[in-house]
Amino acid sequence: MKALTEYIAKSLVDHPDEVAVDEIRHGNRVTLELSVAKDDMGRVIGKGGRVANAIRTLLRVAAEHEGSQVTLDVVEP
Repeated sequence: MKALTEYIAKSLVDHPDEVAVDEIRHGNRVTLELSVAKDDMGRVIGKGGRVANAIRTLLRVAAEHEGSQVTLDVVEP
């Protein structure tokens, strides 16, 4: 799921080299912390959070396929 998050984020931003995803595991729960360049925050979050929520939905489906739960947090730089 970390690789999927990186792939999606790098596809959206202008500075793909500044995309970083940290994975924190707690049993079958996974928390992904996504950080991007300050200029790209709007692209990742989207208008009204639509892009971020779409990414969360994709991750939820992927996690369900693996039998785990995932949370995505977009971290400010």
